[in-house]
Parts: sequence; C-alpha cells; structure tokens
Amino acid sequence: MGYTYNKNYLIKDDKPWFPVMGEFHYSRYRDDLWEESLRKMKAGGVTVVATYAFWIHHEEEESVYDFTGCRNVGKFLAICKKLDLPVFLRIGPWCHGEVRNGGFPDWLLEKQIPLRCDDSAYLALARRYWEALYQQVKGQMYEDGGPVIGIQIENEYGHVGGQTGEAGEQHMRTLQKMAKEIGFCVPLYTATGWGGAVTGGMLPMMAGYCEAPWDSRLTELEANENYVFTGNRNDTLVANDHHVSEQLTFDPAEFPYLTAELGGGLQPTEHRRPVPVGTDIGAMSLTKLGSGVAMLGYYMYHGGTNPKGKFSTLEESKATGYPNNVSVLSYDFRAPIRQFGQVSDTYKEIKLLALFAKDFGQDLVTLPAEINLVGVDPEDMHTLRLSWRHDDDHGYVFFNNYQRKRRMDAHNGVTLEGRCKEAPVEFPKLDLLPGSYGFFPYHFREGDGELLSANATPLCRLRGEDGTSCVVFYGDWDPAFVWKDEKHFPVLHLDRECALQAWKVTLDREYLILSDDYVWEEDGKLHIEGGKETVIRCYPKLKDFSVLPDGFEACGLDHEFTLYRRREKAEDTRVTVTEGTVGEDSRIYNLKITSPETWRDTILSLDFGGDKIEIFRDGEMLTDSYYTGEPVQISLRYFDFPQELQVKIYPLKEDAPRFLERWPQMKDGCACELYGVGVKNLVW
Repeated sequence: MGYTYNKNYLIKDDKPWFPVMGEFHYSRYRDDLWEESLRKMKAGGVTVVATYAFWIHHEEEESVYDFTGCRNVGKFLAICKKLDLPVFLRIGPWCHGEVRNGGFPDWLLEKQIPLRCDDSAYLALARRYWEALYQQVKGQMYEDGGPVIGIQIENEYGHVGGQTGEAGEQHMRTLQKMAKEIGFCVPLYTATGWGGAVTGGMLPMMAGYCEAPWDSRLTELEANENYVFTGNRNDTLVANDHHVSEQLTFDPAEFPYLTAELGGGLQPTEHRRPVPVGTDIGAMSLTKLGSGVAMLGYYMYHGGTNPKGKFSTLEESKATGYPNNVSVLSYDFRAPIRQFGQVSDTYKEIKLLALFAKDFGQDLVTLPAEINLVGVDPEDMHTLRLSWRHDDDHGYVFFNNYQRKRRMDAHNGVTLEGRCKEAPVEFPKLDLLPGSYGFFPYHFREGDGELLSANATPLCRLRGEDGTSCVVFYGDWDPAFVWKDEKHFPVLHLDRECALQAWKVTLDREYLILSDDYVWEEDGKLHIEGGKETVIRCYPKLKDFSVLPDGFEACGLDHEFTLYRRREKAEDTRVTVTEGTVGEDSRIYNLKITSPETWRDTILSLDFGGDKIEIFRDGEMLTDSYYTGEPVQISLRYFDFPQELQVKIYPLKEDAPRFLERWPQMKDGCACELYGVGVKNLVW
C-alpha cells in the first residue's frame, strides 16, 4: 500500500497512478483564502499540490522564524489533508522560484561561507532551518497520516549553481540523508533533472515551457520543441540564462517520465514579456501526454503575490546578481488560476486533460509511447505530428497540428490509424485544421461495451446511482462512434467549447455541469460563481433541487441538459477615474470605487499603455505588473474592498530594450496612459 514507482509510472495502493500536479505557493497568497483556492485546483482535476518552503520567507532575520499568516505552512498542509490532496513539499534549501537570492536569506550570503555544498557551516545552518520547518509540519508526513507524500531536495542543482559530477551527486545525497534524519520521511524523494542537473539518485522531475522570458534575446524565439512528440525529456530552454546541458545525469530508462514544471504560464521579466494563452499550454500538455509522460505537473498552477519583507523586497532582481528583473509583488504567472484566484482560459484547457487523467489515467499510464517520425523539426509546418500510446490490443492516437506563434498546414481527408498487435484500426476520415490537436481512443472498453474507434476524445466518466457509467466525449468533428458489436455503453458527446465549460461534481451521483464560471461541491451543496445572470446546464437533471445555491430556478432544457438560472438585482460596481500628478517619469490616476455589498468579489481590469503599472492604497503598493499588452487585473475582495486606489504608470519609449508581442499605441514616441477600467462582479 502507499506510494512507489517503477520504471514506467507511479504506483498508488498497488495500482498504476497518473497524477496531475499543480504548484501553489502558500506564502504568496492570503491564508484565509487557501481552502477556496485548493478547492478550485481540485475541481480543475489537480490530484497533487506542490509548494515551495522559501527559506527567506521564514527566516529573513537570522534565528527569527515566521510561520504566521501566509507563512503558516502547517495550516496549509492541514487544509490539503482535509481536502484529500497529497503534497510534494519542496524544501530547498535553495529553491529559486523568482525569489530574492533563490530563497536564501541575505544574512546567509553575508556570512561568506561556501553555499550549496557539503561545507559543514552551510549544512549546519540548512539543518537548523529544516529543523524549524519540520516542527511546523510535524505529523503531516504520509507515514503519520498526513498529506506529504513527496519531498523535493534542492532545485536545478548543478544546473543553476552548485556542484556538478560526483561532488554534486554527493551533496544531493547528503541533503536527502539530513532531511530523513530530521523527520522528512516520505515515500517519494524528487530532484529536478533537466539541463544537466544532478539528482543524487532521486526521482527526476522534468520541465517544459512554451517560451522563455528569462532568455536575454529581444527577438522572437525559434519554434519551441515542446510541440513535437519526442522521447527526449530534456528541455534545454529552461534556465538557459544559466549553465545548461543537453545531457541528462541519469538514465531515463530507469525512471518514469514525470514533469514538475510544465509551464502553466510565464512570469514576465523586465526585458522579455511573452503572453501565453490557454491553447499554448493545452497543446504543449497534449504533446507531452503523447510523448509518454506519466505525470503532468504545472508550474505555476496558481499565481500569487510576494509577501512583504522586513529589510527588502523579496523578488528576483539584477540587484541581487540575477540576470532578470521581475515584478516586485505580482507573481501572477498568467497561471491557470491567476494572482487573485481568477479562473483563466488556461485552467479550462488543461482541465480537459486533467479530468481524463483522473478517470482514465490508470490505464493510459501503463501504455508506452510510439512516436511517428522521430526528430521532426519544430520549424516544420508541413508534417502532421503523430504519436500513439498503446499495448497489444488497445490505445490512443495523438495528433498535434499546433505550434505556438506559427501557422501549420491544414491536413484534409486524414485517415488516422490505431496501432496494436492485431490489424490496425482505421478511423473515419477527417480534416485537421491549423491549430488543431487532440487524441482519439481505439478498442476503448467500458463495462460490457467496446468502442472500436471514435473521432472524439474521452473527457470523464459519470457514474450513476446504479453503478453504471456514461462516458463523456468531446470534439468538433463528427464523433463517428464505431462499436465492436451490439453491446454499447452510454455516451454523451460535447463540442469542444462546451467541454471547456464542463465541471464534474459528486452529489447523490456524478453530474456534469456546464458553466462559464467556476463550479464546485462542498458539504453536499453546489457553489456556483457567476455575475448578474448565471446560467448552468446540468446532466442528468438534479435529483435534489436543494443542492443549488439560493436564487436558482429551472428554466428549460437544452438537449440532454437541464438549464438553471440565477439573476442578481444588485447595482454594478462603479469606478470613477481622475487624473492626478503627471511627471516626466510617471503618471498617476486616482480611482474612486463604489461596490455594493452583494458582490462576493469585483475584478477590476486596468487597460494601460506604459512600461509598468503599480497600484496603491493609502501609499502602500498592493500589486504591480509589467506591460504585456493585456489588462492588469486586481481583486477588490483580496484587499477588503478599498474605496480608493492610486494607479501609477511608468512610460514606455518606442526604442526601449523590450520584447513585447504587442506594443501599445505611442504618442510622440512614448506610451504612458490608463486607457480604461473594466469591471466584473462575482457572486457565489
């Protein structure tokens, strides 16, 4: 029982296990909102939470520890246990995470002792911190009935600092031994393995990002190889601002292919500001799935805000010896769940794969990958990219006709083929347009039925009260279900847009709810985020109407779905903008806000042109962001509904050394203006 692994996949309770892991840094978010956000992660299909315990966040002043408020890691883990969410705790000592000194406190650097090695003085200080950390998480290890099933030691060690070769391997073993001695005893110990990092024999975790805001270039990058099916696990683009190697320090054949850092988004830097969208992350995830990955792990899955430091700001910066400047406070990351808990288009995209992994991953993870045309050039826009995961008698065919920032050729009249030991399965012809990606099953079994093929993708399984299951499929092609014989299992087919709105909840049975906004179940009741008018579609019809929030009423049918509607009569939040000080180096605007108490939250979207924006309340900076071409969002609830805000915009000149995918409109060679403020009111 418990957790372990073999060469191909992770194992939970003696069964194959395909987890989806999401990174959420507790110290970068309000502790009273942790549970809500963890529930959002779980509703998105996340089955494991990863989090860093940044040293500088807990011991900024030597021997003075802070585990209060947003730094209360014990409370965070207790909530994870309550919600049945296993945790990978990343304890460093060095972490990076775009944090000052990579997470090392300033006082540690001032001692001028050798760091990230087996130096006795360094190890003594690292042990002291880990011992203090352990006292906060004692009882939360898996062997004690807690949620922590994995510990990550160090980060990018030997790749971004530290030692290489046998000295580096030995240091990783030293740290692992020390962690166990202190009490960090778990089934799984991991280390980042990309870029030539050393692992000390621990379970290597891999990465993949759709772009590289840390890259020093100010031009469009080459086509990203993460959109090509490949057996190569190493993404040499990651941290290429430091030492990088195309060689791995471990034998991939000895370990399952696990990812801990698929980019759920990107953190803009001062000099480079790419803007990933949901399909960028969705297509990359699909390609990894077709390349044999046995865990989808996202960094970040939930954005946040850097906590305030006692002696300095706590972000990575050139002032602390790093090649990049990042925002002082905002760690939004354009993550699936944004800085203040907003569900994004990326969340919905990867939810498609996460729901599949939760219901069908136990089978998928046992299927090895077979890749067609190994070595396809990412700049090749003509070749249809294909892969299979299959055994002798069933499997899935994967296709990807998506390459970020490129246009692929259309492939019309394609006949996909399912490979297995017997005669291959021929799928009905279909057209694969530029930007399309997905996977189709063959010899797919559920109950007594067997589906020979379908031009549709499984999303999830809905179990009824009698134990029978309906399988939900999605896609924009004619599904063309082909059955082996007269024995069929129930199916429900959605177009892709509806699938993006799908939420699976368990009440007296399992239901599928379609909603633009977030839906979750808590204590047998549904909670539904929405605005002035919220409409949901439910399959099958709810047996007990009382599980709905107050104000909902049934309002008709849409094919198999029952519609329910809620209308709010509250007034809209009003924002008045006046211009304040105009200087050579900045422009200030004043916002007066009237927000009725009815609204659970109000999201302001500030559309601006400039180099960066800072938002203040009574002289205190609440958040900041570099200009990317996208409006900057701020939650009023997160800051207890301020009635006034000050917005400071810094000018962006047309010759500034910046990479932007979309530049603002310039006036006399400069942009420095607040264009408008959008308002989205939410209730649930």
